This record gives sequence, C-alpha cells and structure tokens, in this order.
Amino acid sequence: MRSLLLFSLSVPLLAGVADHPDVTASQRLFDAWLRGQIAYRGLPGIAVGVVHDQELLWAKGYGFADVEKKTPVTPATQFRMASHSKLFTATAIMQLRDKGKLRLDDPVQRYLPWFQPKPAEPDDPPITIEELLTHSSGLPREAGSHWSTQEFPDADGVKRYILSHGAPYSPEVRWKYSNLALTIAGMIVETVSGEPFNDYIARHIFVPLGMTGSSIDRNVDSLAIGYGRRMPDGSRQKFAFIHSRAMSPATGVTSNIEDMAKFVSLQFRKGKPGGAQILSTGALREMHRVRRLENDWTRGNAIGFAVNREKDKVYIGHGGSYPGYKTHTYIDIAAKVGVIVLTNGDDAVPADIAMKLMQTVGEAVAKAGAPQTPKPDWDPRWTRFTGLYRSRGGDTEVVALNQKLVLIDPTSANITQSTLTPLGNDRFRLDAPTGGSAVGEIVRFLETGGKVTRMFLGDSFTNRVNP
Repeated sequence: MRSLLLFSLSVPLLAGVADHPDVTASQRLFDAWLRGQIAYRGLPGIAVGVVHDQELLWAKGYGFADVEKKTPVTPATQFRMASHSKLFTATAIMQLRDKGKLRLDDPVQRYLPWFQPKPAEPDDPPITIEELLTHSSGLPREAGSHWSTQEFPDADGVKRYILSHGAPYSPEVRWKYSNLALTIAGMIVETVSGEPFNDYIARHIFVPLGMTGSSIDRNVDSLAIGYGRRMPDGSRQKFAFIHSRAMSPATGVTSNIEDMAKFVSLQFRKGKPGGAQILSTGALREMHRVRRLENDWTRGNAIGFAVNREKDKVYIGHGGSYPGYKTHTYIDIAAKVGVIVLTNGDDAVPADIAMKLMQTVGEAVAKAGAPQTPKPDWDPRWTRFTGLYRSRGGDTEVVALNQKLVLIDPTSANITQSTLTPLGNDRFRLDAPTGGSAVGEIVRFLETGGKVTRMFLGDSFTNRVNP
C-alpha cells in the first residue's frame, strides 16, 4: 500500500519563472516533504497547485482518487471544495452589487421577507448582506444537525430553521463563522437575479472563467472518493456522495486545481467587468480588504475571503471541510502568488500543507517573479541631504545608509526606517512600513545659498537644523 500511495502525476511547467533554479529547487524540497507525509500518514490523495499572476505555474497530483482502483490524482481530479463555495457566493453578491441590484448594507429582510430570526437582544438592528458575507451576523453556525446526519436541508428546511431559532449574538458583536449565513446569501442571489443559485454561478462565474471542470452539488465521474480519518487499525471510512442541497452556497462547489487556479488568477487582475473579468477592480479590492477580525485579532474575514496573518505576511483565501474532503488556499495579493491544496482524506490538514507550499514554492515564485525595476545609480551628491530636520511636530534625521537615504525619528525608542526612493532630479518617493506618514508621496529639498534648508514630505515641510 505504501508504494501505491507515493504515486504522483504532474503537469509540465511553463517557461520563465517556473524555470528559475530557486523555484525548481523549492519544488523538489516540497515534493520530498509531501511524499513523506503521504507515506507515513497513509493519506489517500492530494493535489497541489501554485499560481503566479495569470498562470498555473506548477501543479501535481499525489496518491489516489480511488485507492481500491488505484486511480491516480491529477491536477484535473475533482474534489468537493466545501467552504470555498462561499467565495463564489460572495463573488455573485458583488456582481449584483456592481449592477446596482443590491447594496451590501441592505437588510436581508428587504429581499427575503421571511427572514426573521429571533434577535439576541430586543434592540438589535436588522442583519445586513455584508454581515452575512463577513461572518458578523451573529447567526447560528448551521441550519440543523446535517453534519451529523449527513442529510442537508432544502430551502423550506432552512426557512423553518430560521423561524424557530434565535441568533446567539447581536450583529457586529464578534466574528462568528456561519454556514447558515452564506446559505442565506445564496438565497438572496436567487431572489435578486431571478435564477436558481447553481445556474447563476455556472453562467456568471464558471463559464466566463473557463472553469469547465467545476459544478455544484453534482456527483461527477471524475470526483475523487472521499475518505474518513485513519483509524487505529489503519482503516478509513469511504463516503458516498452527500448532497448539500439548499446549503450549496456555503459548501456545494466541486472543482479541481486547474479550475481553482483560474479563480485565483482573477484576484490579481484589473479592469472593467466583461468576459473573464467578472468583477471590477474596485469590487475585487473590496473583497480582499479586512472587514471583521476575531476579537483577539488572530484572524478574520474580508468579503467571503478568510484573512490570516503569518508573521509579516497577510494572506487571503479559505479552507474547506466536507465528509471525506479537506481543501485550502492561500493567496498573497501583493506578490500575485496563490497556492491550492485539495485532499480526499479527513485528516490531511491541508492548511498546514498549503502553508508549507507557500513558504517553499510560493515564496520562491514570488521572488523570481517580482518586477525587476532598475535600481537608480547612487549619486554621492545626495549625501548633502543628510542631517537633522526639525518642525513643530518633531525631529527627523536623514541618514545615508549603504547607498540609499533613509529617514528615522531620532527621539523614538525604535530605529524604524523609511526609505527615500530616487525618482530623478533630486526628487524621491517616501516608502514607509506604515501608512501614517506621507507614504507614497514626493520628498524634495529646498536649497538656499548653496545649502539645504528645508525638506518637503508631501505638502508639509520641516527645516534643517544648522544648515
């Protein structure tokens, strides 16, 4: 069995960044680690993909979609995406918002008059669409015992649940994950668009993005078999197909590495809606921006997307869990890099695999694919700008540091640096680690009688001490 589980299949790499020696080396490193994980943990199958901007740069399948038949996992193998479905529901809402058919601050009841859950407090305001998408509605997590019974409710069942249950929390009190909330969001999509939810997602998202291997709540032939966690005797439960029914907006999508790469690439594009640009630049930026944090600030939500901080990196993406399937994505918007991990074993822990993939192949791709902007030649005459500057607001020291100019606050307990990036003609751009300063604006110097007397930071200025 061990030799069978180590079977893998990959797709050819694209030229360019994929051929960079650091990228290929990181692939070998990750590959060796993951093969060990599969062998020693006895995992059924895993598919991984790394996206750089508009390309699926690397994709590989490991193990089996069907262990008994020895059907290998490939980048085309389909998996239940589970909670990744929420990203497509949120995208649909944003499409309708961009068309002027709804607003994010609209109360849910405007579109679903029957939506009248018992509030947590008597004076609670109505739950809004945005609160559904950011898990800040306060609604219960589920719409019944479907995870235990594996019988998901239909639309009438969801309505009955809403009318017979209250909200544990008031809106906006805390981040509280809710499959029920995204199910309700999908019902809004149906009501506003006049189309069944599954049809809307296929017509307005899957088709224009070319996601031909994706579907909703369908038992397709190329779907990997879902396996339960490995028991002490080494066995795994084999799950039959479980219909998500009315909860498809929260958990019903099926997809593969090749298709999910197209959805990830969308997050890096700009432009007006049309064709494969299914959302405006502004709508995408809104979806990526943090809207709600867990009260301890450890994680949170944008619109649809989960947001996680790992040391100095912030990733958007999502996880997914369905009986027999676990999935995860991390997306670094700034670097235009995304990683996708799809598994058919309940104990695969794809979030850990995805983070290892990002920290190895993903980071190598980010470095190799970073824009190569020409570095301006250092002009020794710029040292005349160094020195202490003072204004009513405080002191700033310009320091020459290894052929670049940096700014520090000499009165601060920390040596936090901002960089003066040369633009030409003794003009610079202020690049700072935080947004509280004139970051991104022009820095220039006033010279009087052959001496530097003043520094302009954007529109404000500070005078040089003893010019």
